[in-house]
Amino acid sequence: MGETGAVTVVGAGGIGCALGHALCAGGADVTFVESNSTKLEWGRRNGVALNQMPPLPAVFVHFEEWQPSSDDLILLCTKCYDNRAVLERVPDSIQIIPVQNGFDSDLVDRVEVEGIASFVTECIPGRTQTRITRPGDLHVGFRTSVEGRALPARVETLIGILTRYGGFTVRRAAEVLPYKYSKLMYNAAISPVAAIGGLDNGQLLRFARARTLFFGLLRENYRILKGAGAPLERIGPFHPDTVDRLLRLPMIARLLAIPFARTLRGTYCSMAGDLPKGPTELDNYNGYLLELAGVRDAPLNRAVYALARRVENEGLEPGLRWLEELFATTSSEQSSA
Repeated sequence: MGETGAVTVVGAGGIGCALGHALCAGGADVTFVESNSTKLEWGRRNGVALNQMPPLPAVFVHFEEWQPSSDDLILLCTKCYDNRAVLERVPDSIQIIPVQNGFDSDLVDRVEVEGIASFVTECIPGRTQTRITRPGDLHVGFRTSVEGRALPARVETLIGILTRYGGFTVRRAAEVLPYKYSKLMYNAAISPVAAIGGLDNGQLLRFARARTLFFGLLRENYRILKGAGAPLERIGPFHPDTVDRLLRLPMIARLLAIPFARTLRGTYCSMAGDLPKGPTELDNYNGYLLELAGVRDAPLNRAVYALARRVENEGLEPGLRWLEELFATTSSEQSSA
């Protein structure tokens, strides 16, 4: 369609379906690539659906049968552990725009433009149907700042369609990394604790042990990012600098957690569906933070990383007992966080 041409959404999960539905609504020629056969069958019968809006038709292709065309613009909405298989299939001449949360070294020299979503989605299992469970933004721009360089015309056209038809706010960013680092600060605190504990995101803030671990990880993640010189921008209601200051006031932090927990009730982190069977994006979240930390202290991340790996490798059932164990072994670090 126009300057956008063909758009391929690789990964028909929550974010992929939200973006793809908006593009279909705007008249774009959209193909979904997915490896879940049940989802593909549902999509071929029903289309792609978002919130309460009517499903829209699109083309659905199994990943094993997909052959990228030379005029593709690819939105990479898979989890990071699937990236390598996708990159092996896509020629360097085809533009890829990742819209992912984790950090993957395979993408660093492969992409120029990225997106980072601060809105939260929940995809109905076995369907190409999603709903936005928490409103937010989609920041789109160059991965790192490029002085005086304008976004490609196809990307601008895509942004225009998403702005008009998406159920989220689209914002152009001169540099996406500061928003992605801020999202990492939250995801690397929420995902492993909630997934290990078998909790939804609201329970993470209601249960005292889980909340303490979550707050401790947020502060440690912030220190790691600041220590590494990572630029941070506001994702959600507060800038990370403000979040860190609030977390130094335990009573205020607990009071703020109460209304926030209500908005997250019944929503789950993406890692929840991966434990205990795996693979997970643990290396792309906490593993990446540990790389940034280097020899600097990061005791909570090291403990959480080790326990999540244990749950995955041994096929252990997630539950609160693991958070109790984690809390007991890291209590000194949390009290000093």
